[in-house]
Amino acid sequence: MRNYLKIRLAVACAFLFVFILNCTTVRAQKLEKAPFYKAMASDNIDEINQELTVLADAGNNGYEGALLMKKASLAGKPKDKLAFFKAGRIKLETALLAEPENTDLHFLRLVIQEKAPKIVHYKADIEKDKELVVKNFKTLSPVVQRAIVDYSKTSKVLKAEDLN
Repeated sequence: MRNYLKIRLAVACAFLFVFILNCTTVRAQKLEKAPFYKAMASDNIDEINQELTVLADAGNNGYEGALLMKKASLAGKPKDKLAFFKAGRIKLETALLAEPENTDLHFLRLVIQEKAPKIVHYKADIEKDKELVVKNFKTLSPVVQRAIVDYSKTSKVLKAEDLN
């Protein structure tokens, strides 16, 4: 009887393990953009860290890079701000080199560039990114379109009328 219970327990654990692994793999394969953009718009460091964990596991370097740069704006120590910003910049720029036509990544870089302090010298591609976002706006997913429209309400570079 004990062996029977051990076997049932082992089988149940195996099914649970496979189920959890499958759920994680599905999340890793397809970035869920709604939670990402929610974290990106947030000033909550815990929410950003949680999404960074998901992104790191999924291998979405461009998105992870953008969130690291967002996190830099919330870090307390200047040393931490610079470290997060540099690490994020490398990830985002590397992703853009791999996917130069990814409008979503160009939008993220536009957001970061517009808000980046002058001292980090990260403003060179604002106009190029804006043009690409405006040009491809209607082809983007509704979640990304909503994020762009919401951002355009406060942006000095990207205006809502540019998106029509």
